[in-house]
Amino acid sequence: METINASDFKARCLAILDRVRDTGERIVILKRGRPVAELGPPSHSSSEYPQDELKGTVTVCGDIVGPVIPKQDWEMLRR
Repeated sequence: METINASDFKARCLAILDRVRDTGERIVILKRGRPVAELGPPSHSSSEYPQDELKGTVTVCGDIVGPVIPKQDWEMLRR
């Protein structure tokens, strides 16, 4: 994995982005010698919508549209 200083990245940003797109390699961007960011190609998803990647990761427990607090505990109804 190649590393590049932030100042060099700033000067050659568009060329570096093209290289990442073409080669798929990842580049670590350094600031004062320390890694601050990692640049890589986007993950390829077979889905049209990013939210589809979350399908099957959520479990619904109970009623998701009803009130959280039962009606008998509503202060507004006691008046």
